Amino acid sequence: MPVRVLCGENALVQAKDWIASLGKRALIVTGGSSAVKSGALAETIRLLGECGISYRIFDKIEPNPHTATCWAAGKEARDFCADFLIGIGGGSPLDAVKAIGWYAANEALSPDDIYGDRTGWKKPLPSVLIGTTAGTGSEVTGIAVLTGQNGRKKSIGGAGCYGTLAVCDYRYTLSVPYGTTVSTALDAFAHAAESYLANNANILSGSYALAALPLVWEGLRHFYETGKLPDQKLREKLYIGSLLSGLAINITGTLFPHAIGYVLTEECGIPHGKATAAFAPVLLERAQRFAPKKAQDILNLVSCPQEELVAILRSLTGVHKLFTGEQAHEIARRWEQQVPANFLRSPGSFTASDGENALLSLQ
Repeated sequence: MPVRVLCGENALVQAKDWIASLGKRALIVTGGSSAVKSGALAETIRLLGECGISYRIFDKIEPNPHTATCWAAGKEARDFCADFLIGIGGGSPLDAVKAIGWYAANEALSPDDIYGDRTGWKKPLPSVLIGTTAGTGSEVTGIAVLTGQNGRKKSIGGAGCYGTLAVCDYRYTLSVPYGTTVSTALDAFAHAAESYLANNANILSGSYALAALPLVWEGLRHFYETGKLPDQKLREKLYIGSLLSGLAINITGTLFPHAIGYVLTEECGIPHGKATAAFAPVLLERAQRFAPKKAQDILNLVSCPQEELVAILRSLTGVHKLFTGEQAHEIARRWEQQVPANFLRSPGSFTASDGENALLSLQ
């Protein structure tokens, strides 16, 4: 994991010399309003001024970023002669920056070329990732999830998809509204649980996942019991939990809840964290059959029987039955044609038919 990580209050101040070393022109990439509301954009602009770095802002990144939007940002970076990129926001802007670096350095690309073989491409522009939500862990992973021109979500990954520098200051998450705070925490929980239960898990990934789970679960239980935003101390725990979960999936990748959750986002507009966590009950049930010791480890860590854990997750996701049997069967056909790697990493032999049943399990 080659990212230089600076973590803690006022981490941006620690990052000054690192950022100054990246060049004299930066394209700042954001989406929505979190970069402004969090104060991260203002602090970044102030630091760039102190370093004598010119900047331009590209603020068109949408949720579940489209390859075409990232391609446009890459062109903007070239037009501005940017030396490096700065991504400020949640998972969408941070994932987008990972793709934009490739588009900026390789002028001949069309939007969906990013999914192909990158052998022979010029190296992507370096990037600084400044997170404003506690959920995706994108700051520390070599993965980016993009929406292709066919409207489907698909990931890219590899050595060239890491940021250069991650600035991790939980203060930037303090302004995140309740709904987004819950959804991103659910995403972090899914990352930790999925990584721990993955067939390819190892001692290091397990250590990250087990450290993350109680931090994130404390937040989820708080939301379930109070329906209120977390205080500053709990915000910090959630953010650290998110980073640890990111470090875990960076080793193992995610499991079938992510692949199936993409469908809920594509077809129904359900936020990614809630869409993924909606299938955590299916994963835990499956783990009881194929990895019972690990399933019990998770329950012990969160000090919660499985029935209660499932009830809390279902309450917080709020995802109900969305598909008829015919619709679920049609969706599952895509997994028959190409089995996602997420399926293969899951406990047991997860198939397209299992995916169909998971869609129908939503209550």
